Parts: sequence; C-alpha cells; structure tokens
Amino acid sequence: MTDLAQLELDLINAIGSADSVAAVEAIRVSALGKTGAISGLLKGMGAMNPDERREQGPVINGLRDRVTAALTAKKAELEAAELDARLLSERIDLTLPARPRRKGSVHPTMQVMDEMIAVFAEMGFAVAEGPDVEDDFHNFTALNFPPKHPAREMHDTFFLKPDPATGERKVLRTHTSPVQVRTMMSQKPPIRIIAPGRTFRKDSDATHTPMFHQIEGLVIDRDIHMGHLKTTLTTFMARFFELDDVDARFRPHHFPFTEPSAEMDIRCDRSGGKLTLNEGTDWLEILGCGMVHPNVLKNCGIDPDEYQGFAFGMGVDRLAMLKYGIPDLRPMFDADTRWLGHYGFSAFAAPNPASGLS
Repeated sequence: MTDLAQLELDLINAIGSADSVAAVEAIRVSALGKTGAISGLLKGMGAMNPDERREQGPVINGLRDRVTAALTAKKAELEAAELDARLLSERIDLTLPARPRRKGSVHPTMQVMDEMIAVFAEMGFAVAEGPDVEDDFHNFTALNFPPKHPAREMHDTFFLKPDPATGERKVLRTHTSPVQVRTMMSQKPPIRIIAPGRTFRKDSDATHTPMFHQIEGLVIDRDIHMGHLKTTLTTFMARFFELDDVDARFRPHHFPFTEPSAEMDIRCDRSGGKLTLNEGTDWLEILGCGMVHPNVLKNCGIDPDEYQGFAFGMGVDRLAMLKYGIPDLRPMFDADTRWLGHYGFSAFAAPNPASGLS
C-alpha cells in the first residue's frame, strides 16, 4: 500500500516549489490526471473489501481534496504574480515628461470641436455651455417632448435616483438643447449661439457610444426663415470640410422641438472603400435641423408672433470620423496612447480660419 503521508508530503513540497502555472499543471496531471498517483488510489478502491474501503476511502478522498486545494491556491498565486509583472512591464507613467520626439497629441474630438467653433465664431456665433446633469424641464418639457415620448423611457435615457424630498429624477442630458433653453430664458433676442458639450444615451456600437459630443446651434431674431438655416449649414459644411461648396439636400423629418424639421444630407461616393464628398449618387446624413417650434419659444418666455428662429445639431465625434478616416467610434474613448499617437494632432496647430483648420 502506498505511503499516503509521504505521497502527500512530496506533492505539497512540489507544489510549493513550482515557479510557473505550467509547472503547477504538470503536478496536477501527475497526481490527479487519468494515470496520476491519487487517481490510481481512487481506482484501486474498487478492489478493496468493504472494511478496507470504509477505512481507506475517507483518507484517500481527503488526500485528493487537500492536494486539489493546494494546487488551486498555488495556481491563483502564480497567475496573480504573472499579471502584476505584466502590468508593471506595460505600465506607462503619464506624469513623466514626454519624450523629446513626441510632446503629446490633441484628441481628434477636441481638434474637430475647436475646428467647428472656429468656423462658427467667424460666422458670428457665441459659445454657450450648460450642466451635464439636467432636470426634466430643461431636457424634455421645455423642448416640447410629450409626457409619453420614447426618449423619456429608461432604455434610452440615463436617469439618476429620485430626489428623496421631491421625487424628481434628474437625467444625464441626452442632447445639448437644454443649453438653448437656458440661453433663451436668460437672454433677450437676437440670439446666435452654439452649444458644444458631452451628451449621454444608452447606445453602443461602431458608430454610437453611451457618452458622445455634440454641437448644437440656435438663432433667434425677427424674420428668420429656412433660407437662413440652409445657407448657414451649407456654408459651415463647406468651410469645415475645406471645400468650395457642398452639394446638400434637406429631407423632411420630425423633431419635437422644431417645425418644420429636416435632416441634411451631403452627396457622396463610397466606392473603393473611400468616402468622397460632392461626388457619386449616394447621400450621407450629416445632421438634424429645423425652425424652432412655437411651443419651445413660449416655454422660454419668447413671443413666437414676434420672433422666429432655427436650430441644428450634429455629432462632433462622427464628423471627426468622416473628416479624418476613423473607422470605429469606440477606440476614441479607450484612452489608448498608441491610437492617439496615430490619430492625434499637434498641440501647436490650433485651428483658425487664417492658417487653416486641419
């Protein structure tokens, strides 16, 4: 009969001296594999008489359990050590000065946002900002969203916990339109602003992320009409994409806060795996827009019989993808310095109309 105490001692010592996960696995196979030492003892119990089985069974099973526990603990210890060593070797200390050949990069989203602000500033727009956490009135009600509108549902919007005192649920803003509401309620027309910032929606794929960036625009004045809206947007797109002109169309659409509403498309060609604007027979949806709904003006204290206006909104990250050939939106938020090293921009090349945008 095998000396169980000596076998256990040998196995425990071997496990303790193992220096890799592969070594632990080799010991496991030698002890608990099909032809392992402990497996052989378990198989031999079939040849024992009942008295021997009652005596030896618990001893052999206990040996198996103790060796299994020792193997599991050692494997976990070695895996943790290997992970720590890998993390240490791949660690990048972002607090250290950059290498002389590389002084850091501007993220494409920030670069494109600066480009867009530069163009709109040249067109006479001021920049307005607002909070990321909004109440129902500014995010939905003031913008003419009906009480049962799908955007108010939990599957579309990030709602915060209800306020214990009032029961009100604030939200992570789903667009930068609340900035327009705050501006209209705090300023008298004429108004001409853009509202850049972060927005949040429950969506994630190659062209959508739960957090993304938007720029929305608002113009309020007397005698504003769709012609002003179309000219503003086509002029902006031509300057942003650095073209002489853009071949655009405006399709009827529906937004609760504008009437009439439209989506703007630009003619494009997608052949050969390359996107070319102003050519081909295809169309690329670029933004949503429309004339500000009279109810929105009333909710913000502006007389719709005296003032009219238009509004528009577009995704900053998506325009960055289109302009600079970024195939997937998700890596833009991965904080990967290698990706940023490829797509990033020089911090000394601030976009402006004089020296160029890109």
